[in-house]
Amino acid sequence: MSRQSVKQRLIRGLLVMLMVMSPLLWADEAGNAAADAADNNSGIAWGSLSSQEQQLLTPFAKQWATLPPERQQRLRKGIQRWSQMSPAERTRMRERFARWQQLPPEKRREVRRRFERFMSLPADERQRLRAGYRRFQDLPAEKREALRQRWQQLTPAQRRAIEERRLQQRQINRQQRLEIRREILRRQMQR
Repeated sequence: MSRQSVKQRLIRGLLVMLMVMSPLLWADEAGNAAADAADNNSGIAWGSLSSQEQQLLTPFAKQWATLPPERQQRLRKGIQRWSQMSPAERTRMRERFARWQQLPPEKRREVRRRFERFMSLPADERQRLRAGYRRFQDLPAEKREALRQRWQQLTPAQRRAIEERRLQQRQINRQQRLEIRREILRRQMQR
């Protein structure tokens, strides 16, 4: 197999990877892509694509005109994202795609369902969840593992109780939380 065809196959595979993984990797951009697609209902003419875009989108060339405009937009944005990634980011994306391909179909459905549920949340709630995830990722590996193990050792009832407390905490404002904490500290000091 020639070096060029290997390179083309790799690029095509990565393009497919971006299409499959982009909802999971760029969740915060999904709304922007939908808005852009809505602004451009007429689609993208194949001839208006740059030569690099056409080369990367070759697997879609025959059906390009029949693709929905929003899919054309997503493909084009995926290529733009890919071209702006560093080599390290591209390597990470390849690894993620390899893991995605190894998932059984039912696990993929679960991931898609969770993504849809996440995207249906209000923007402030999505932002809060992303911030919590970043805080978790910033913890040392051993601390993350200890937290995972502690969570896995909880019974379903204990997990539900924690989730209910979290919901209740989000429903009260900051001032109320401070007052509750002060009251708890006051009671502890009295003991």
